[in-house]
Amino acid sequence: MQRRQILKHLTAAAAACAWPTVTASAWAGTSVATQAATPPKILLRSSWQTVNIGDIAHTPGVLAILEREWPDAEVRLWPSRVDNGVREILLSRFPKLTIVQSSKEVSQAFKECDFLLHGSGPSLVAEKDVVRWKTETQKPYGIYGITLPAQSSTSTTPTPEAAMQATIAVLSGASFVFFRDSVSLQLAKSLGCSSPIMEFGPDGAFATDLRDDTRALQFMKTNGLEKGKFLCCIPRLRYTPYWLVPEKNTPRDENKYARNEAMKEHDHAPHRAAIERIVRETDMKILICPEDKTQMAVGKEMLFDKLPSDIQKRCVWRSDYWLPGEAISTYIRSAGLFGNEMHSPIMCMGHAIPAIVCRWAEQTSKGIMWKDIGLQDWLFDFDNEADVQRLPDTAFAIAKDPAAAKATASAARDRVKKRQRETIRILQKAMKK
Repeated sequence: MQRRQILKHLTAAAAACAWPTVTASAWAGTSVATQAATPPKILLRSSWQTVNIGDIAHTPGVLAILEREWPDAEVRLWPSRVDNGVREILLSRFPKLTIVQSSKEVSQAFKECDFLLHGSGPSLVAEKDVVRWKTETQKPYGIYGITLPAQSSTSTTPTPEAAMQATIAVLSGASFVFFRDSVSLQLAKSLGCSSPIMEFGPDGAFATDLRDDTRALQFMKTNGLEKGKFLCCIPRLRYTPYWLVPEKNTPRDENKYARNEAMKEHDHAPHRAAIERIVRETDMKILICPEDKTQMAVGKEMLFDKLPSDIQKRCVWRSDYWLPGEAISTYIRSAGLFGNEMHSPIMCMGHAIPAIVCRWAEQTSKGIMWKDIGLQDWLFDFDNEADVQRLPDTAFAIAKDPAAAKATASAARDRVKKRQRETIRILQKAMKK
């Protein structure tokens, strides 16, 4: 056989074994599928806790992105917690999903899966498990949408240097690291992180599409909330008082408690001002609702109970916790959301619902993602008094002109979806090697 013919056959054979290539135009509006005989197997390490709908939402969000952009991939979930009905919710939405929890199941997943994907979170939450995967399998891994905190959101002290350097070493060994905010990305680079791909990658919760329309519609009917005629407001203290959540079994941190008490009026007064103006000057109502199990009481104490009686008549205080499906089914029927939380705004934005984020230093740098997706006008630093003062006017503007706010949210949503497609392309290339 002549040399030219040999090269021709080798080229054809290589093409037959490779993952299919995708043009830039194809990525603009279509999903990616592989025609490989054996589907790629991904072990998703995620699902950190269930007392917060944001932590719950990380997992179905990443699963939805993979389902949409790489439907042939086989995904196994290795969770920390899927109690409180979350396991059933995930399996209902993703019937092909396998959840591995026992030692035997995890060991089997280590043998059979090709790649470990660490899901979105406030840090490299499962760092020890990533190290275990690397040590036991020598297979590749990647990090999807995390914050690299200089100070943990659960601590009042900076991250120790030795611990930070250990984290950087693990990140450096990853095929890629997607940081959910640009501050984390720059911090990793400044500390010498050497992963070949370090880029902005949206929090997985942007893609969460869980629904519980039945509960949401019943709640709205019971409380006189009409589609497009109300805004949601979410309270939050500087530190989540997990000592009030029985299943956390956490003793009260006196330093955190003192900080919460010192700042709770400062951090909620602007929202009350916004609520009063919206109710007085528009036909909108306000739903005061929670993102975690501690916030119902905060909402009543710091928002509802401190409002004038005539304003209270057009406000609804939700007294119980809810899961992401009911929350999203409610958010998508609202005119928008404002408050001191992060993941309810993320879930809103994934559906082009206007949402304001108010943040402070204790929440780490995650809120900067709002600037990263073009929503800097809806990002408020409550450690900056100028931002505190402008919050009521901005919330009122959403209520006054919902169409303009919706257009802004839609543009941000589209930027996020484009970046999601790009991240899965990078994942495919990493698994192709």
